[in-house]
Amino acid sequence: MIENRELNVDDYLAMFRRRLWVILIPALLTPLVAFLFSYALPAKYTSQALILVEGQKVPEGYVQPVVTEDLTQRIATMEQQVLSRDRLQPMIERVGLAKGANLDDVVDEIRQNINIEPVITDLNQVTTGTRRKKSGQGSNVPGFYVNFTASNPRQAQQLCNELTSMLLQENLRSRTQVAQSTTEFLSHQVEEAKRNLDEQDSKLATFKRQYLGQLPGDADNNAKLLMALNTQLDATTQAINRAQQDKAYTESLLAQQLAAWNSSQTSSNPVALERQLSDLQSQLLQLQARYTEDHPDVIKTKADIAEVKKKLAEINDASAKGTSAEAKASASEPPEIRQLRLQVHQFEDVATQAGREQKRLQDQIKLYQGRLALSPDVEEQYKLLTRDYDTAQKFYQELLA
Repeated sequence: MIENRELNVDDYLAMFRRRLWVILIPALLTPLVAFLFSYALPAKYTSQALILVEGQKVPEGYVQPVVTEDLTQRIATMEQQVLSRDRLQPMIERVGLAKGANLDDVVDEIRQNINIEPVITDLNQVTTGTRRKKSGQGSNVPGFYVNFTASNPRQAQQLCNELTSMLLQENLRSRTQVAQSTTEFLSHQVEEAKRNLDEQDSKLATFKRQYLGQLPGDADNNAKLLMALNTQLDATTQAINRAQQDKAYTESLLAQQLAAWNSSQTSSNPVALERQLSDLQSQLLQLQARYTEDHPDVIKTKADIAEVKKKLAEINDASAKGTSAEAKASASEPPEIRQLRLQVHQFEDVATQAGREQKRLQDQIKLYQGRLALSPDVEEQYKLLTRDYDTAQKFYQELLA
Protein backbone atom coordinates (compact mmCIF):
# COMPACT_ATOMS: atom_id res chain seq x y z
CA MET A 1 0.00 0.00 0.00
CA ILE A 2 1.42 3.34 -1.11
CA GLU A 3 1.59 5.89 1.67
CA ASN A 4 0.48 9.46 0.84
CA ARG A 5 2.97 12.09 1.95
CA GLU A 6 3.80 15.72 1.21
CA LEU A 7 6.26 16.35 -1.69
CA ASN A 8 9.44 18.24 -0.96
CA VAL A 9 12.18 19.89 -3.06
CA ASP A 10 14.07 16.63 -3.57
CA ASP A 11 10.99 15.06 -5.08
CA TYR A 12 10.61 17.88 -7.57
CA LEU A 13 14.29 17.69 -8.54
CA ALA A 14 14.01 13.96 -9.09
CA MET A 15 11.01 14.47 -11.40
CA PHE A 16 12.90 17.19 -13.35
CA ARG A 17 15.92 14.88 -13.84
CA ARG A 18 13.74 12.06 -15.08
CA ARG A 19 11.97 14.34 -17.69
CA LEU A 20 14.93 16.54 -18.63
CA TRP A 21 15.12 15.46 -22.27
CA VAL A 22 11.41 15.87 -22.76
CA ILE A 23 11.81 19.55 -21.83
CA LEU A 24 15.13 20.35 -23.54
CA ILE A 25 14.48 18.77 -26.95
CA PRO A 26 11.33 20.90 -27.84
CA ALA A 27 12.92 24.04 -26.37
CA LEU A 28 15.99 23.67 -28.61
CA LEU A 29 14.32 22.38 -31.78
CA THR A 30 11.52 24.99 -31.99
CA PRO A 31 13.80 28.11 -32.52
CA LEU A 32 15.95 26.13 -34.94
CA VAL A 33 12.97 25.03 -37.03
CA ALA A 34 11.54 28.57 -37.01
CA PHE A 35 14.87 30.03 -38.14
CA LEU A 36 15.17 27.52 -40.99
CA PHE A 37 11.54 28.12 -42.01
CA SER A 38 12.11 31.87 -42.21
CA TYR A 39 14.79 31.32 -44.83
CA ALA A 40 12.35 29.31 -46.91
CA LEU A 41 9.74 32.21 -47.01
CA PRO A 42 10.16 35.04 -49.60
CA ALA A 43 11.28 38.45 -48.31
CA LYS A 44 8.64 41.21 -47.89
CA TYR A 45 9.42 44.95 -47.80
CA THR A 46 6.95 47.60 -46.67
CA SER A 47 7.25 51.23 -47.76
CA GLN A 48 5.32 53.82 -45.75
CA ALA A 49 4.30 57.37 -46.63
CA LEU A 50 2.73 59.88 -44.27
CA ILE A 51 0.16 62.34 -45.60
CA LEU A 52 -0.63 65.21 -43.24
CA VAL A 53 -4.04 66.87 -43.26
CA GLU A 54 -4.06 70.64 -42.82
CA GLY A 55 -7.19 72.34 -41.57
CA GLN A 56 -8.84 75.38 -43.10
CA LYS A 57 -6.70 78.50 -42.63
CA VAL A 58 -9.57 81.00 -42.86
CA PRO A 59 -11.99 80.88 -39.89
CA GLU A 60 -15.31 79.22 -40.65
CA GLY A 61 -17.08 82.38 -39.50
CA TYR A 62 -15.82 84.11 -42.66
CA VAL A 63 -15.76 81.23 -45.16
CA GLN A 64 -17.75 78.05 -44.75
CA PRO A 65 -15.83 74.85 -45.63
CA VAL A 66 -16.65 73.45 -49.03
CA VAL A 67 -15.87 69.80 -48.17
CA THR A 68 -17.89 68.68 -45.14
CA GLU A 69 -17.53 64.91 -45.59
CA ASP A 70 -15.87 62.88 -42.82
CA LEU A 71 -12.13 62.37 -43.45
CA THR A 72 -12.26 58.59 -43.05
CA GLN A 73 -15.09 58.44 -45.56
CA ARG A 74 -13.13 60.64 -47.96
CA ILE A 75 -10.08 58.38 -47.61
CA ALA A 76 -12.19 55.29 -48.28
CA THR A 77 -13.75 56.95 -51.32
CA MET A 78 -10.41 58.09 -52.71
CA GLU A 79 -8.97 54.59 -52.11
CA GLN A 80 -11.76 53.01 -54.12
CA GLN A 81 -11.27 55.49 -56.97
CA VAL A 82 -7.46 55.24 -57.03
CA LEU A 83 -7.49 51.45 -56.88
CA SER A 84 -9.89 51.13 -59.80
CA ARG A 85 -8.58 49.25 -62.85
CA ASP A 86 -8.78 52.29 -65.12
CA ARG A 87 -6.68 54.39 -62.73
CA LEU A 88 -4.11 51.68 -61.96
CA GLN A 89 -3.51 50.58 -65.55
CA PRO A 90 -1.57 53.73 -66.64
CA MET A 91 0.59 53.53 -63.50
CA ILE A 92 1.30 49.79 -64.02
CA GLU A 93 2.32 50.40 -67.62
CA ARG A 94 4.49 53.37 -66.59
CA VAL A 95 6.30 51.38 -63.88
CA GLY A 96 6.56 48.26 -66.06
CA LEU A 97 4.77 45.75 -63.84
CA ALA A 98 2.65 44.35 -66.65
CA LYS A 99 5.57 42.74 -68.51
CA GLY A 100 4.98 39.00 -68.72
CA ALA A 101 2.05 39.12 -66.26
CA ASN A 102 -1.70 39.38 -66.41
CA LEU A 103 -2.97 42.91 -65.81
CA ASP A 104 -5.86 41.76 -63.62
CA ASP A 105 -3.49 39.74 -61.43
CA VAL A 106 -1.20 42.73 -60.98
CA VAL A 107 -4.19 44.95 -60.08
CA ASP A 108 -5.41 42.42 -57.51
CA GLU A 109 -1.90 42.15 -56.02
CA ILE A 110 -1.64 45.93 -55.65
CA ARG A 111 -5.05 46.05 -53.97
CA GLN A 112 -4.01 43.33 -51.52
CA ASN A 113 -0.64 44.87 -50.65
CA ILE A 114 -1.77 48.45 -49.99
CA ASN A 115 -2.99 49.53 -46.59
CA ILE A 116 -4.25 52.99 -45.65
CA GLU A 117 -4.79 53.80 -41.98
CA PRO A 118 -5.32 57.09 -40.11
CA VAL A 119 -2.78 58.53 -37.69
CA ILE A 120 -4.07 58.11 -34.13
CA THR A 121 -2.84 60.70 -31.66
CA ASP A 122 -5.53 60.51 -28.97
CA LEU A 123 -5.11 57.57 -26.62
CA ASN A 124 -8.79 57.60 -25.90
CA GLN A 125 -9.45 56.62 -29.50
CA VAL A 126 -7.46 53.42 -28.94
CA THR A 127 -9.66 52.27 -26.11
CA THR A 128 -12.86 53.52 -27.71
CA GLY A 129 -12.03 52.67 -31.31
CA THR A 130 -15.28 50.83 -31.75
CA ARG A 131 -17.32 53.85 -30.69
CA ARG A 132 -19.12 55.53 -33.59
CA LYS A 133 -17.94 59.06 -34.36
CA LYS A 134 -20.24 61.90 -35.04
CA SER A 135 -20.30 63.55 -38.42
CA GLY A 136 -17.32 65.85 -38.91
CA GLN A 137 -15.15 64.39 -36.09
CA GLY A 138 -12.96 62.60 -38.63
CA SER A 139 -11.55 65.94 -39.68
CA ASN A 140 -9.63 65.99 -36.38
CA VAL A 141 -7.35 63.22 -37.71
CA PRO A 142 -3.92 64.87 -38.36
CA GLY A 143 -3.10 62.58 -41.29
CA PHE A 144 -2.93 59.00 -42.53
CA TYR A 145 -0.35 56.42 -43.52
CA VAL A 146 -0.04 54.79 -46.93
CA ASN A 147 1.67 51.38 -46.61
CA PHE A 148 2.63 49.20 -49.55
CA THR A 149 4.27 45.80 -49.26
CA ALA A 150 6.30 44.12 -52.04
CA SER A 151 9.08 41.55 -52.47
CA ASN A 152 11.40 44.17 -53.92
CA PRO A 153 12.27 47.19 -51.72
CA ARG A 154 12.73 49.50 -54.72
CA GLN A 155 9.42 48.39 -56.15
CA ALA A 156 7.68 48.86 -52.80
CA GLN A 157 9.03 52.40 -52.49
CA GLN A 158 8.20 53.27 -56.10
CA LEU A 159 4.65 51.94 -55.92
CA CYS A 160 4.11 53.60 -52.53
CA ASN A 161 5.18 56.95 -54.00
CA GLU A 162 3.01 56.47 -57.09
CA LEU A 163 -0.06 55.53 -55.05
CA THR A 164 0.54 58.44 -52.65
CA SER A 165 0.75 60.87 -55.58
CA MET A 166 -2.42 59.40 -57.05
CA LEU A 167 -4.21 59.87 -53.73
CA LEU A 168 -3.08 63.49 -53.50
CA GLN A 169 -4.13 64.16 -57.09
CA GLU A 170 -7.48 62.49 -56.49
CA ASN A 171 -8.00 64.61 -53.36
CA LEU A 172 -7.14 67.78 -55.28
CA ARG A 173 -9.40 66.78 -58.15
CA SER A 174 -12.31 65.93 -55.86
CA ARG A 175 -11.91 69.17 -53.89
CA THR A 176 -11.72 71.19 -57.09
CA GLN A 177 -14.78 69.44 -58.46
CA VAL A 178 -16.70 69.99 -55.22
CA ALA A 179 -15.65 73.64 -55.10
CA GLN A 180 -16.63 74.17 -58.74
CA SER A 181 -19.96 72.41 -58.24
CA THR A 182 -20.57 74.44 -55.09
CA THR A 183 -19.70 77.67 -56.90
CA GLU A 184 -22.01 76.85 -59.80
CA PHE A 185 -24.77 75.84 -57.42
CA LEU A 186 -24.39 79.01 -55.35
CA SER A 187 -24.27 81.17 -58.49
CA HIS A 188 -27.44 79.54 -59.74
CA GLN A 189 -29.05 79.99 -56.34
CA VAL A 190 -28.03 83.67 -56.22
CA GLU A 191 -29.44 84.29 -59.70
CA GLU A 192 -32.64 82.46 -58.83
CA ALA A 193 -32.94 84.33 -55.53
CA LYS A 194 -32.29 87.67 -57.27
CA ARG A 195 -34.93 86.90 -59.89
CA ASN A 196 -37.40 85.85 -57.20
CA LEU A 197 -36.62 89.02 -55.19
CA ASP A 198 -37.16 91.23 -58.25
CA GLU A 199 -40.42 89.44 -58.98
CA GLN A 200 -41.66 89.92 -55.42
CA ASP A 201 -40.56 93.57 -55.51
CA SER A 202 -42.48 94.10 -58.75
CA LYS A 203 -45.59 92.45 -57.30
CA LEU A 204 -45.38 94.60 -54.17
CA ALA A 205 -44.93 97.81 -56.18
CA THR A 206 -47.86 96.91 -58.47
CA PHE A 207 -50.03 96.16 -55.44
CA LYS A 208 -49.13 99.51 -53.85
CA ARG A 209 -50.01 101.38 -57.04
CA GLN A 210 -53.26 99.47 -57.45
CA TYR A 211 -54.40 100.02 -53.85
CA LEU A 212 -52.97 103.48 -53.33
CA GLY A 213 -54.54 105.00 -50.23
CA GLN A 214 -55.95 101.60 -49.13
CA LEU A 215 -52.83 100.08 -47.58
CA PRO A 216 -52.81 99.06 -43.89
CA GLY A 217 -50.94 102.25 -42.93
CA ASP A 218 -53.62 104.40 -44.56
CA ALA A 219 -56.58 103.03 -42.56
CA ASP A 220 -56.33 105.65 -39.78
CA ASN A 221 -55.97 108.49 -42.29
CA ASN A 222 -58.97 107.20 -44.24
CA ALA A 223 -61.07 107.10 -41.06
CA LYS A 224 -60.06 110.67 -40.17
CA LEU A 225 -60.78 111.91 -43.70
CA LEU A 226 -64.16 110.16 -43.66
CA MET A 227 -65.10 111.92 -40.43
CA ALA A 228 -64.03 115.28 -41.88
CA LEU A 229 -66.03 114.64 -45.08
CA ASN A 230 -69.13 113.74 -43.06
CA THR A 231 -68.76 116.97 -41.12
CA GLN A 232 -68.43 118.95 -44.37
CA LEU A 233 -71.44 117.11 -45.81
CA ASP A 234 -73.57 118.05 -42.81
CA ALA A 235 -72.52 121.70 -43.12
CA THR A 236 -73.24 121.68 -46.87
CA THR A 237 -76.65 120.07 -46.33
CA GLN A 238 -77.51 122.73 -43.77
CA ALA A 239 -76.37 125.45 -46.21
CA ILE A 240 -78.65 123.99 -48.91
CA ASN A 241 -81.60 123.92 -46.52
CA ARG A 242 -80.99 127.51 -45.45
CA ALA A 243 -80.68 128.65 -49.08
CA GLN A 244 -83.92 126.87 -50.01
CA GLN A 245 -85.74 128.33 -47.02
CA ASP A 246 -84.44 131.83 -47.78
CA LYS A 247 -85.39 131.41 -51.43
CA ALA A 248 -88.92 130.27 -50.54
CA TYR A 249 -89.34 133.17 -48.13
CA THR A 250 -88.01 135.69 -50.67
CA GLU A 251 -90.24 134.27 -53.40
CA SER A 252 -93.26 134.66 -51.17
CA LEU A 253 -92.32 138.29 -50.52
CA LEU A 254 -91.74 138.82 -54.24
CA ALA A 255 -95.14 137.36 -55.04
CA GLN A 256 -96.78 139.71 -52.58
CA GLN A 257 -94.91 142.71 -53.92
CA LEU A 258 -95.74 141.79 -57.51
CA ALA A 259 -99.41 141.33 -56.71
CA ALA A 260 -99.56 144.74 -55.05
CA TRP A 261 -97.64 146.42 -57.84
CA ASN A 262 -99.68 144.74 -60.61
CA SER A 263 -102.90 145.84 -59.00
CA SER A 264 -101.62 149.38 -58.90
CA GLN A 265 -100.42 149.23 -62.50
CA THR A 266 -103.57 147.76 -64.01
CA SER A 267 -104.81 151.23 -65.08
CA SER A 268 -101.74 151.84 -67.18
CA ASN A 269 -101.87 148.51 -68.96
CA PRO A 270 -102.77 149.01 -72.69
CA VAL A 271 -104.75 145.79 -72.92
CA ALA A 272 -106.62 146.61 -69.74
CA LEU A 273 -107.24 150.17 -70.95
CA GLU A 274 -108.61 148.97 -74.28
CA ARG A 275 -110.85 146.52 -72.53
CA GLN A 276 -111.92 149.26 -70.13
CA LEU A 277 -112.56 151.60 -73.09
CA SER A 278 -114.68 148.96 -74.80
CA ASP A 279 -116.68 148.44 -71.63
CA LEU A 280 -117.19 152.17 -71.17
CA GLN A 281 -118.34 152.60 -74.75
CA SER A 282 -120.85 149.76 -74.38
CA GLN A 283 -122.04 151.26 -71.13
CA LEU A 284 -122.37 154.69 -72.81
CA LEU A 285 -124.57 153.24 -75.59
CA GLN A 286 -126.80 151.67 -73.02
CA LEU A 287 -127.04 154.93 -71.08
CA GLN A 288 -127.74 157.01 -74.22
CA ALA A 289 -130.53 154.65 -75.16
CA ARG A 290 -132.07 155.15 -71.79
CA TYR A 291 -131.13 158.73 -70.85
CA THR A 292 -130.51 162.06 -72.47
CA GLU A 293 -127.12 163.65 -73.05
CA ASP A 294 -127.49 165.80 -69.99
CA HIS A 295 -127.88 162.89 -67.65
CA PRO A 296 -125.11 162.76 -65.04
CA ASP A 297 -124.31 159.11 -65.76
CA VAL A 298 -123.95 159.83 -69.45
CA ILE A 299 -121.70 162.83 -68.73
CA LYS A 300 -119.55 160.81 -66.30
CA THR A 301 -119.19 157.90 -68.75
CA LYS A 302 -118.13 160.26 -71.52
CA ALA A 303 -115.55 161.80 -69.18
CA ASP A 304 -114.19 158.30 -68.30
CA ILE A 305 -113.96 157.43 -72.01
CA ALA A 306 -112.04 160.61 -72.69
CA GLU A 307 -109.64 159.83 -69.80
CA VAL A 308 -109.02 156.29 -71.05
CA LYS A 309 -108.40 157.52 -74.60
CA LYS A 310 -105.92 160.03 -73.21
CA LYS A 311 -104.00 157.30 -71.39
CA LEU A 312 -103.97 155.13 -74.51
CA ALA A 313 -102.63 158.06 -76.51
CA GLU A 314 -99.83 158.57 -74.01
CA ILE A 315 -98.90 154.87 -74.11
CA ASN A 316 -98.91 154.87 -77.91
CA ASP A 317 -96.64 157.93 -77.91
CA ALA A 318 -94.18 156.12 -75.61
CA SER A 319 -94.22 153.07 -77.93
CA ALA A 320 -93.48 155.27 -80.93
CA LYS A 321 -90.33 156.50 -79.20
CA GLY A 322 -88.83 152.96 -79.32
CA THR A 323 -89.57 151.63 -75.84
CA SER A 324 -91.73 148.54 -75.67
CA ALA A 325 -94.51 148.42 -73.23
CA GLU A 326 -93.13 145.29 -71.57
CA ALA A 327 -89.64 146.73 -71.17
CA LYS A 328 -91.15 149.91 -69.86
CA ALA A 329 -93.22 147.98 -67.39
CA SER A 330 -90.19 145.97 -66.32
CA ALA A 331 -88.02 149.05 -66.08
CA SER A 332 -90.61 150.79 -64.09
CA GLU A 333 -90.66 148.04 -61.40
CA PRO A 334 -89.94 149.37 -57.94
CA PRO A 335 -86.40 148.85 -56.47
CA GLU A 336 -87.84 146.57 -53.79
CA ILE A 337 -89.13 144.11 -56.38
CA ARG A 338 -85.86 144.19 -58.34
CA GLN A 339 -83.92 143.57 -55.11
CA LEU A 340 -86.16 140.62 -54.26
CA ARG A 341 -85.64 139.14 -57.73
CA LEU A 342 -81.85 139.50 -57.31
CA GLN A 343 -81.99 137.78 -53.92
CA VAL A 344 -83.99 134.89 -55.42
CA HIS A 345 -81.32 134.40 -58.09
CA GLN A 346 -78.56 134.56 -55.47
CA PHE A 347 -80.25 131.94 -53.31
CA GLU A 348 -80.69 129.73 -56.39
CA ASP A 349 -76.97 130.04 -57.18
CA VAL A 350 -76.03 129.26 -53.59
CA ALA A 351 -78.30 126.19 -53.55
CA THR A 352 -76.97 124.98 -56.93
CA GLN A 353 -73.34 125.40 -55.90
CA ALA A 354 -73.99 123.73 -52.55
CA GLY A 355 -75.74 120.86 -54.36
CA ARG A 356 -72.67 120.26 -56.52
CA GLU A 357 -70.47 120.36 -53.44
CA GLN A 358 -72.86 117.92 -51.72
CA LYS A 359 -72.61 115.51 -54.67
CA ARG A 360 -68.80 115.72 -54.62
CA LEU A 361 -68.68 115.06 -50.87
CA GLN A 362 -71.05 112.11 -51.19
CA ASP A 363 -68.85 110.59 -53.89
CA GLN A 364 -65.76 111.08 -51.71
CA ILE A 365 -67.53 109.51 -48.73
CA LYS A 366 -68.51 106.48 -50.83
CA LEU A 367 -64.89 106.17 -51.98
CA TYR A 368 -63.45 106.21 -48.48
CA GLN A 369 -66.19 103.95 -47.16
CA GLY A 370 -65.28 101.45 -49.88
CA ARG A 371 -61.61 101.72 -48.91
CA LEU A 372 -62.40 101.05 -45.26
CA ALA A 373 -64.62 98.11 -46.22
CA LEU A 374 -61.81 96.58 -48.31
CA SER A 375 -59.11 97.25 -45.71
CA PRO A 376 -59.16 93.71 -44.14
CA ASP A 377 -58.78 91.98 -47.52
CA VAL A 378 -56.17 94.46 -48.71
CA GLU A 379 -54.26 94.11 -45.44
CA GLU A 380 -54.24 90.31 -45.73
CA GLN A 381 -52.97 90.42 -49.31
CA TYR A 382 -50.39 93.05 -48.35
CA LYS A 383 -49.12 90.91 -45.47
CA LEU A 384 -48.74 87.90 -47.77
CA LEU A 385 -46.79 89.95 -50.33
CA THR A 386 -44.65 91.57 -47.64
CA ARG A 387 -43.89 88.21 -46.03
CA ASP A 388 -42.90 86.70 -49.39
CA TYR A 389 -40.74 89.74 -50.14
CA ASP A 390 -39.01 89.60 -46.72
CA THR A 391 -38.38 85.86 -47.13
CA ALA A 392 -36.90 86.34 -50.61
CA GLN A 393 -34.75 89.26 -49.43
CA LYS A 394 -33.48 87.34 -46.39
CA PHE A 395 -32.62 84.30 -48.50
CA TYR A 396 -30.81 86.51 -51.03
CA GLN A 397 -28.80 88.26 -48.31
CA GLU A 398 -27.87 84.91 -46.75
CA LEU A 399 -26.53 83.73 -50.09
CA LEU A 400 -24.46 86.91 -50.47
CA ALA A 401 -23.13 86.72 -46.89
